[in-house]
Amino acid sequence: MAGCFHCGEPLPLDAAFSATLDGESRQFCCPGCRAVAETIIACGLGSYYQHRTGTAPRAEALPDELQRLQHYDLDEIQQDFVQVREQDIREVQLSIGGLSCAACAWLIERHLSQVPGVVQIQVNTTTERARLRWHGRQTRLSTLLAAFTHIGYQARPFLPHQHEQAYNREVKSYLLRLGVAGIASMQVMMVGFALYEDLFPDIDGELVQYFRWISLWLSVPVMAYSALPFYRNAWRGVRNRALNMDLPVSLAMVFAFVASVYATVTATGEVYYECVSMFAFLLLTGRFLEMRAKRKASETTANLTHHIPLLARLETAGGEQEVAARTLLPGQVVRVSPGTVIPADGHILEGRTSVDESMLTGEHLPVTRGPGEAVFAGTTNVESPLRLRVSRALADARVSEILRAQDDALADKPRVAILADQLSRYFVAALLLATLGTWLIWLQLDPDKAFWVMLSVLVATCPCALSLATPTALTVATSRLTRSGVLVRRAHVLDTLPKASRMVFDKTGTLTQGRVALTATESLGNLTPEQALAIAAALEAGSEHPIARAFVPFQDTAMVVTGRENRVGRGVSGLIDGRRWRLGSGRWLNPDATDPGLCVYLADDAGLQARFLLEDPLREDAALLVRRCRELGLATTLLTGDGSGQADQVADSLGVDELVKNADPDDKLAYLRRRDAAGDICLMVGDGINDAPVLAGAHASFAMAGGTDIAKNSADAILLGDDLQRLLTARHIAVRCRRVIKQNFSWALGYNLVILPLAATGHVSPWFAMLGMSASSLVVMSNSLRLSR
Repeated sequence: MAGCFHCGEPLPLDAAFSATLDGESRQFCCPGCRAVAETIIACGLGSYYQHRTGTAPRAEALPDELQRLQHYDLDEIQQDFVQVREQDIREVQLSIGGLSCAACAWLIERHLSQVPGVVQIQVNTTTERARLRWHGRQTRLSTLLAAFTHIGYQARPFLPHQHEQAYNREVKSYLLRLGVAGIASMQVMMVGFALYEDLFPDIDGELVQYFRWISLWLSVPVMAYSALPFYRNAWRGVRNRALNMDLPVSLAMVFAFVASVYATVTATGEVYYECVSMFAFLLLTGRFLEMRAKRKASETTANLTHHIPLLARLETAGGEQEVAARTLLPGQVVRVSPGTVIPADGHILEGRTSVDESMLTGEHLPVTRGPGEAVFAGTTNVESPLRLRVSRALADARVSEILRAQDDALADKPRVAILADQLSRYFVAALLLATLGTWLIWLQLDPDKAFWVMLSVLVATCPCALSLATPTALTVATSRLTRSGVLVRRAHVLDTLPKASRMVFDKTGTLTQGRVALTATESLGNLTPEQALAIAAALEAGSEHPIARAFVPFQDTAMVVTGRENRVGRGVSGLIDGRRWRLGSGRWLNPDATDPGLCVYLADDAGLQARFLLEDPLREDAALLVRRCRELGLATTLLTGDGSGQADQVADSLGVDELVKNADPDDKLAYLRRRDAAGDICLMVGDGINDAPVLAGAHASFAMAGGTDIAKNSADAILLGDDLQRLLTARHIAVRCRRVIKQNFSWALGYNLVILPLAATGHVSPWFAMLGMSASSLVVMSNSLRLSR
């Protein structure tokens, strides 16, 4: 076939798009045709191309649409919203228009996952966003966005200001449709009032017919304009072989309207124009309130981006100049005036001030920051002017990490959400079968009532509430946790927290403050205390461990360490002037010692040379946390690599149920596995590099705000502040979320189980069924929003 293999259009002269289909190379005029052809083959429908008699129809607007999408392939455009992972795996957050229920998310995930090059696609119906990962070398972003268009959805990269504009446009559209439906419904009901034979038994037949025609024309705008979103969503699902909750809704409205039109034209039977118009009005009201509730549920994440200023005062050779905050690069110096928002992550060069970090940590009291200390983009400089050196670009800033982690948590579906999605899809199929069965039975009992009873069943049991039961509660709970200073990175945390039976704590930096201070130095060889301190400081240079910070004041820049080796859970070794030195725990360097507190030893090949006595005070709220865990029935374990006597002191002062010390990373992971085999569900809390394996292997894990990057990346959630009580706050919110989900499911399923037999036996009119279905959805949504308080 000459031209494009799919649509037959001429191939472009400058470039053609090719793909191998069924072992043969085919040429296409555009990436859209190629994506469609690949999808058809992947779905096992290759016989379409073998038996067709003509080329595929081609929409004239599609090339223009693809042309508009192709600018998203430019690297300078993608840098604002695309993250590049390992092996050129790219990731983007997308805003999706037209989502209405879980079936939409399932359809998008099924279709996009079949596009070549796609690694992962996850859709969240509550936030109306998707997380998409793909191989940058195999496909383009414009091709993937076109794949959304082919199944009837509009997807664009998530940019906060554009998302805000799209939301405002959607609100205006809904209000206009709602206004048309509301005005028309009132007029139709006024006219329909005259058609009730019980109230006006002597009304003339011609006048009745006249009123019917008026009702018909008044309901046409409702059916043709106000109800259009329901038809589109239903047709999209049918076209892609996916059942969604708009299908029974659309069938009910179309059936009732067509039956009423037939009754009007033939002057026989009953008309239900007022029911159809009111049904559309109630549905639109419910959808509008749902949309507002979804917005409220996800606005915590969106509001974080509003804290970041657009401009920054950059120091240059020619003086200060205002630049876009997103263009700041590491190493540049910016000035921040009192009362303004800090534009980038950095370290203070000059000035001491109070910083309001509530948008990151949830703590409303400002904290004092001075030279050398870190500050973060989006926080507010309260008192004094600052000069700071930018440490990270805005795309990698702490607030950007929080946004990405929040989106990951919302996109990541826990087991209960997956089950709810599957249940709602099967429920629609069961509803359609029950409706058909009801109609067939009533055809035998009373043919005149069969249609209207079927209509009542179709409307009354629409699973709108069932579809909303889980995602709204999970989204509201995740946003509530963020406001409370707990950043959820993986959604299964909300599943695990209510079932937890044991809290497992690391010691240093978790139950203690992590501000290790040197209290004494003992020479055990020929070194002076000053020489021992200088060697220890050189070995610990560059380490993030809290113990390393105690030696920072004693660093000697002239002392160079080569061949440095980190022994996780033990210490560090390296060569200084050709001599091998080791600095680490007594377990490693002096196993026979019985130190009463926290000690670190320095040794060379000849033996021990020095001992350093350290002190790490407990956090003020550590004892209260352990006591509250005991009150809640949670067992506690102190799991630490510290083999010194300080571990015993901490365990005794806090009253933990179990102490496991001298544990290296493998020992910690083995301990959790033993507890798992014994039936315990453990929550692990840590902050260090040596905690990374156990944080990744726990049922659910939390990293401290001041912990290492490796620990944060391994944990399922991050405490944005140093308040340990937030662990129990997170558990409380998770318990409430689980209870709300159960309540939502009980209400949605209970309502359908009660209303189905009543509707099937003819005791529920279509009008009452429409009202009940809308009210059921609003009950579920309102119940979920209680979690935000």
